[in-house]
This record gives sequence, structure tokens and C-alpha cells, in this order.
Amino acid sequence: QDPTAAHYMFQDDPFLMPRNAANSRLFSLSKESGRNAAKYIIKQFPQYFDKTLAEPNVSCLMPEFLTPQIEGVSEEALKERIHLRMVKESVDLFDQLVQAGTPLSLETTNSLLDLLCFYGDGETSREKEEKEDLEELEVNTSEQKAPKRQLQRGSQSSGLRWRENNNAERIFKIMPEKNAHSYCTMIRGMVKHGAFAKAYDVYIDLMNERHKADVHTFNALITAVPYLKDRFLERLELAKVFLNHMVQQEVQPNVLTFNALLKTLRRCGGVGRSMSLLVIREMEALDIEPSLATYYHLLHIFYRGVDLYPSGIISEVLDDVEKRSFTPQDPDDAHFFPTAMQACCDLKDIKLAYRLNKAMEKGDNWKFLDVDRLNVYWSKFFSLLCMMEQIDVVLKWYKEMSPSLFYPTPKNILDLLQALDAANQLEVIPSVWEDVKQLGFQRRHELLDELLSLMSREQHPDEVQLAFAKCAEDIKAAHEPTGQNPLEWTGSTLGHVALLFARAGRIQDAWYVNMMERFQQINRIPTDHVLDEFLNCAKRTNCPEEAIKLVKLAAALGLSSSQRLKSRTEEEFELSDEQK
Repeated sequence: QDPTAAHYMFQDDPFLMPRNAANSRLFSLSKESGRNAAKYIIKQFPQYFDKTLAEPNVSCLMPEFLTPQIEGVSEEALKERIHLRMVKESVDLFDQLVQAGTPLSLETTNSLLDLLCFYGDGETSREKEEKEDLEELEVNTSEQKAPKRQLQRGSQSSGLRWRENNNAERIFKIMPEKNAHSYCTMIRGMVKHGAFAKAYDVYIDLMNERHKADVHTFNALITAVPYLKDRFLERLELAKVFLNHMVQQEVQPNVLTFNALLKTLRRCGGVGRSMSLLVIREMEALDIEPSLATYYHLLHIFYRGVDLYPSGIISEVLDDVEKRSFTPQDPDDAHFFPTAMQACCDLKDIKLAYRLNKAMEKGDNWKFLDVDRLNVYWSKFFSLLCMMEQIDVVLKWYKEMSPSLFYPTPKNILDLLQALDAANQLEVIPSVWEDVKQLGFQRRHELLDELLSLMSREQHPDEVQLAFAKCAEDIKAAHEPTGQNPLEWTGSTLGHVALLFARAGRIQDAWYVNMMERFQQINRIPTDHVLDEFLNCAKRTNCPEEAIKLVKLAAALGLSSSQRLKSRTEEEFELSDEQK
């Protein structure tokens, strides 16, 4: 892999190469958006794509025809519309069949319920899909510590609320015959779309009708437990009730059952923490292999609180993860690697991070990291490297990781600068500054302050000072009024830039570009260190005129050091009578 190349998904065009993580996300989404736009055109105007010119004709690569072929009001026409996922048309046709007194099979009605519960009885599924394809829907799926009503709002993954007396409920009520599938479909649909209390009521009805729920329904109910009860012990007891019902109904749990239980235990405080390891032991007893989501929930329980547990648990988790190449089984599988790397950072354990990274590269495990999670994962790993590793190792990883694996964040650059400072290798800063410009961070105040502070803190060899002065020139250009949206000068920034120019022997730049005079213009006070360094530079270059200007500036600003600077100038420079 070429460490200087961007991700393979981006075209080999400099204009389309991402500069930073934000650009990377935007470009990757825009590429997928283009594909979805093409699908939309094919769906909306199928008549323009009815000619097959490909030789040979590969049917799986050709556009899918989604226009209903069966006309009239019949059960077969309803089945076809359900198969095509046409929600509104299916409901309208069902109502026509009911009004005409046409009997419908239980299987067909259940299929309609499946469709309605999956899409939340919203608008036409095709229209809904097209809208979702053409605009990105960002849904906050983070865990919220809030009252039950707020938790319900945060729990929806589809963005659709379960409306009161919607079509799914109406059809369910008028069904002449219901079986276990009918009840299970309603329960899962209600849980998916946030109607947790209603889902529990339907489950009670299922029990009263002496039907048995399937494993997927129990998984949904266990997931809903935190939204049904407020107290930790009540949540734990309700989860146990569902598990006991599974035993009574002889329903065999699967890995998603235990994942749902661990996800619920995350909302049960210390009680959930004490029970979580028992859940893992039960999985082992039933010979059910954990998925990455299982370990993700476990790490979330033990390593997301204020008090971090010792590294024993995550070490045991990595013992299992290192041996396997995982396949996706749970939507939460994708959260494992970033969460585990965050735990390594919190524990400040670089050896665990190396083990985790090795496990991530095993088999197809790397596929669990999409563009966003990949950047989060490597960003945390790099911050830990800067904190714990030798600078040579840090720079080696930095060259290999950026930009092929991730785009450094401003925090990553700050961490790298601190590592360079700790290792006394500040001469690398000019190359880091070039990366900062490439990433588009040259206007970040916190980065500029840190860079200038490190470069101007002490004297360096002439070659290094010249490189530092070039960096200072770039920073000065960002503050110039001739540029677009110039940055505002601060006293420290102005002092550092003037100091770097002076140390590099560029006293003309430091003065005649108004670096020193600008202190008076913007009503800022230079430090004594800046004034002394500037006077030293004037002495090295034998420029008494600049020293006199400096004394005048200090006097004009009313600085207490003006008399000291005057005495030094008289002692260290040969002044003419006029200059005296």
C-alpha cells in the first residue's frame, strides 16, 4: 500500500483528493450519492432504459423493473405490490379488497403487516427510499441519560415515529384471524419505531392468546426494557421475565439475544456491570460465539464510566478477538474497534493498542471500519502513540498512516508537536507545518499558538531558524488584510513572529513589515523577551537605527523596560551625536 496515496475509493485526480477528514467524508458520500441519483433516474424513468444493448446480457447487472404487472383488484395484485414494497398502493388495494368482501389469506395479510411495520407506515416506500438516497439523514444514536420520553426519541433508527392508530394498527385490529407471526410483527415494528409501551401491551395480548413469540421478538423486547422501566433493578427484573418466558416457551436464544441483554445492562448501572460477566459465561455454556457487538457492549459497561477498571477485561477480550476473523452479525459490530481503541487510550496501554491493531488487520476484520470510524480509530491510536512511544516510532507511524489510513485532526497535530517537544526534535516542525497547510488547519488559533510558542522558545542553529522564519512568514500572510478573512493579531502571535524574523537575521522583515510597529497600532504590549531578542538581533547585524526605533517604541508604549533598553543601546552600539 502506498502511504502517500489516499483511499482507493477516490479518483486519481488531485482536485478530487481529500485534504482532511471532512473532505474525505464529503467526497465519499458524494460518490455514493451519485450512485443513488443514478438509481433514482432509472426508477423514475424506466422507459428510457428498456433497451438491452449489452452483449452478453447479464441479467443481474441490468436495471430492475419495479412497475406492477398485474392489473385489477385481486389478492395476486396485492402480493405483487407488497413484493415491490409499495406501501401506499398496498394499503389502498387492501382496503378495496376488504370493502368488496374478498377474503384474504392470513399469509398475505401478515406480509402486508411486515411491510407496514418495517417502514413504520410512512409515505410510499419507494418515495421514502428515493428521498433517503438523495439526502443524508443524520440520526443521533448515542445513548442519552434522560427521561423515558427523551430516550424514546433517541432510540429510533429510522427517523419515523409510530403514529397513533396507523394503518398497521388498523389492519391488525380488523384481522379476522391472527397467529403468532401477526403479533410478533407488530411487536417488532413498534419497538423499531419507538412505541415501546404499545409493544409490551401487544406482547401481553400474545401471551393471553397462548401464542409463542419467536427469538427475534424477544430480542426486540429485551432491547426495549430501558424504555419501559426507569429504575435499574426494575429493568433487570423485566429482562429476567423475558428470559424466563423464553425458557418456558422453549425459544433458543442466539447471539443477538445476548447482545440485546448486554445493551440493556449498559443502562442498569452497577447492577448491570455485575451481571454482564454472567451473561458471557452463559453464552459459553450454550456454545454461542460472541460477535464484535458483544465485546463492544462489554467494553462500554466497564470502560465508559468515570472509574476505569484494570486492563484485565479488555485483555481477555483481545485474547478472543485475536483468534478470529469476524463476520457481521449485529449492527453494533462496527462500534467495537473504535471503542476498544478509546479504552486503550484511557488506560494509556500501548501494548494493548498494538494487539488490537493486529486483531483489526486479521482476516476481514478491517471491513468493520467505514470511512468515519476508520479515521476515529487511527486518530485515537496516533494520539496514544504520541503519548507513549519514542519519537522515531511516532514519526514512522505518522508517515505510514497519513494520508493513506487517516487524516490527522488538529488534536493529532497538537499531540505530535508535544511529542516533538518532549523528544527535543523541534527541527521537524517545518515539515509538520507543511502538513498543517495541506490539511487546511493553518487558520486554527490553537495550532498557530502552539507552533509559534515552540519555535520561538529558544535559540536554534541558523538553518533551523531560517526554516522557522519561513513558517512565520506563512502565518503572517494569514493575518495580512490583503487576504480573505484575515486572522486577528494577538500580542503573543505578533511577538513570536517578530522574534522568529529577528533570530533569522531578517530584521528588515521584522521591522519594515511593521511587525514591531503593529504592537502600537493594535494596542498590544510586547514582552521583555521579544524586545531583548530584537535588540540582540540589531546588535548582531550592527543596526543602531533599529535599536533606536525599538527604544522609541518602548517609550511610546510606556513600558518600564524602555530605560533599560536605552542604556543597553548606549553601551552596546556606537552612536553618532545625532543618534544620541
